[in-house]
Amino acid sequence: MGFLDFLSTDIAIDLGTANTLIHIKGKGIVLNEPSIVAFDRTTKKIIAIVKEAKEMQGREHREIRVSRPMRDGVIADFEIAEGMIRAFIKKINTTSFSSRRIVIAVPSGVTEVEKRAVRDSAEHAGAKEVHLIAEPMAAAIGIGLEVDAPVGNMIIDIGGGTTEIAIIALSGIVNEESVRIAGDEMNNAIMQFFKKSYNLLIGERTGESIKCEVGSAVPLKEEITIQVKGRDLVGGIPKTVEVSSVEIREALNESVGQIVESVKQTLERTPPELSADILDRGVMLTGGGALLKGLDERIRMETQLPVHVSEDPLTAVVRGAGKAIDNFNKYSKVFIRKRNY
Repeated sequence: MGFLDFLSTDIAIDLGTANTLIHIKGKGIVLNEPSIVAFDRTTKKIIAIVKEAKEMQGREHREIRVSRPMRDGVIADFEIAEGMIRAFIKKINTTSFSSRRIVIAVPSGVTEVEKRAVRDSAEHAGAKEVHLIAEPMAAAIGIGLEVDAPVGNMIIDIGGGTTEIAIIALSGIVNEESVRIAGDEMNNAIMQFFKKSYNLLIGERTGESIKCEVGSAVPLKEEITIQVKGRDLVGGIPKTVEVSSVEIREALNESVGQIVESVKQTLERTPPELSADILDRGVMLTGGGALLKGLDERIRMETQLPVHVSEDPLTAVVRGAGKAIDNFNKYSKVFIRKRNY
């Protein structure tokens, strides 16, 4: 019995670096969990997934490994990714079905090899029909843009592993930029900052919570100070330091700057008719990175374009992939076409 034999209907998956979201046809989003698993190093058997695995992160012993099988928006560990998808489907625990059609959102810059790895992973797990959709296209559909219209829409989807920038018109991507700088890179920048400036070693989870709490792309009206706990690299003992949001913004500046630069490069390559549409309609920000304080303002200042953060940016991609599977015939043109070898 394949893992998809439990399913009552077609499903859409946003297989993200940080979080995996699943939409079931007719039911909406049924799962939104961290893309993280804990497994036995010897047997590769999965011990825990999602929140339970995240709580183990940084606290595991030599027999257990906590891993994120997705890196930069694509599968880094094929076996563990497949096991994670199976575990997610079991968690949904629905009843038997026959069509087994699955839509998976992937970064627009994935290679043919990476696309095949995603398809194979779903097929090995029991899917009969696998369709891939580019994340910016899914995000655009998810926030209600008319992707099939003869007008240009610009979308910036900032996830955990990649930032996807795309100009969309007539059910296709006219121009795109997929950069592997996003939420993870920002967390890493914060971790490196504490190492260099305070000789303090902090974990990935701490870096992420600092980014969410005080991280920003522009000066705040009221700057914030927080206490951060970690391990002193000199003495090797636990230590607490006090840092301000100004320092964290400086730590994030390079990552944010590279995202803004990629946005400008995409705009430079955009045909003039579509540029005029974007000036009228503005730029839409989606993905978890869209929630970084003042990022919309920073992009607005540097591009002179209206910038809007979409409603519920974290679920935009899976909502779009869900709409595509709910209205399969209407959106059939937006799927990534399979190359013949």
